[in-house]
Formats: sequence, C-alpha cells, structure tokens
Amino acid sequence: MTWDDLNAHLDRVPGTVSAYVGRLDAPPTWTRHPHAAHYAASTMKVAVLAALHRAAEAGALDLDAPVPVVNDFDSAQPGAPRFACAQHYDNDDAVWDRLGGTASLRWLADRMIVRSSNLATNLVIGTVGLPAVAEVWALAGARTSVTGRGIEDFAARDAGITNTVTAADLATLLGALATGATTPGPLASPAACTTMLDVLLAQEHRDDLAAGLPEGTRIAHKNGWVRGVRHGAGVVLPDDAPPYLIAVCTTTDLDGSDEVEDDACLLLAHISAQVWAARHQL
Repeated sequence: MTWDDLNAHLDRVPGTVSAYVGRLDAPPTWTRHPHAAHYAASTMKVAVLAALHRAAEAGALDLDAPVPVVNDFDSAQPGAPRFACAQHYDNDDAVWDRLGGTASLRWLADRMIVRSSNLATNLVIGTVGLPAVAEVWALAGARTSVTGRGIEDFAARDAGITNTVTAADLATLLGALATGATTPGPLASPAACTTMLDVLLAQEHRDDLAAGLPEGTRIAHKNGWVRGVRHGAGVVLPDDAPPYLIAVCTTTDLDGSDEVEDDACLLLAHISAQVWAARHQL
C-alpha cells in the first residue's frame, strides 16, 4: 500500500484522522492533517510525566518520597469548587486501593502511563502544577498542544479550559524524549529521558498502535481514548531498521459504542501495520 492508498482509505473514515510518521531528527515521511487539534484524552500524560522528571532533576521534589493519595483537587477554573475523579472512569484499581494512604511519585507516574490512571495523573499534576506541563510542550517545540486542566475538572471544561493535542506535537514530544536519551536535549538529561522511555515501553494498553506490529516489537508509546476519540503516539524500535515516530489522532462522528471503539483500535493498528511494512523506506 502506498501513502496515497492509505490516505484514500482514511478519506472514507468519518471525522478527522491525523497522522505524523518519520524517523527521529528527520522531516516526516508521511503526514495527514498533522496540525489539526484534537481533544487530548490521555496522551497529555506524556507531558505530565516529563514535567515530573524535570522537577525531580531540578531538585524540587523526590520521586521516591511518599505523597498522600487523595481524591480532591483544585480546579483550573478560578473560583470553582474542588473536584474529584470517578473510579469507574479509571483504568487502574491499584491506585484507588491506596486512597487514604501514600505512594511515591515515581510509582504514581508509572501507573499514569502503563495503566493510564486518571487519579495518578491528577495527583502528579497537583504536585508539579500545570505551568510546568506547559513548559514541557514549549520546550519540545509543540505548536498547538495545551494541557489546561486535570482530568474530570468539569468546571474548567465548562469554562472552555481544555486539553488539546496534534499528531505533529505528540511526535515532537516523543521525539524529544527519544533523542534526549542519547544526546542532551531541552527536556531532561539522557538518564531521565531513558527512564521515561522505559516507562513508555512498559505500556500495558496495546490494542491500537502496538497491535499493528509484530509480536515482541518494542514501542515506547501512550494512547488515549474517550467517546469519539482514539489516539496513539510512540517511538517504534525495530531490530532491523532505525527507530521511527508514529502519531495518529482520530476524532470521529461515531457514537463511542464498544463496536466503534474496536473499529478505532483496528484503524490505528492498520495504520501502524502499513507504516511498519514501509519502515525501511522512512
């Protein structure tokens, strides 16, 4: 399948499908609406992860110090009441099992990525602050993406404060982490970037981009989904070709049923498989 064939296939998908594909430190090989803004869902957690590790490197916090696990957070909307997460929207009972106790920031950050825990995410944001997350996007070179609020901060959402990403910005952020693991870059030291990549490599939700790759292929990635939205972004590390970036964002007109979610996962897996087949030509 050629890139034109893939575009023609995606033209038939209702809604907007954005993509960015290319090697590290090189212009992209294929893009499709790369700067279209999408609701971020859980992909914004990569920027939160980077903000936490930057704060640790600056000596502002200790990743291994215990912090209280609470479900009570400041809204990003000034004057709004504090808010809480709903457990049934989360993907990780392990964090909820510690409610009322403590956990290390390092453990919370891991759960935020590998299980996409919303409670862990809000706890990390509450520690580092939203300005630190905004600084990550800026340092990575993102053009559009914004993390304006925590998860389930409905007062902020209703006031128009939201979280958005683009395929290009997600690829830029993942690329900065990947290149920063070997060459000092703007986000963090090589050691910290390597640690963050290891967390992303341990991702347990593997039913979209990872599903399109041969079993055992390493991919450091984060996905995100809410009704009508399914995204995936990562760095694929083939054994027989240079690493490459892939970011796919989908915002559809579909209703978010289980069947639609399956369709969205299959779509991302299909795109991932086509890119894998072309990995030597990227």
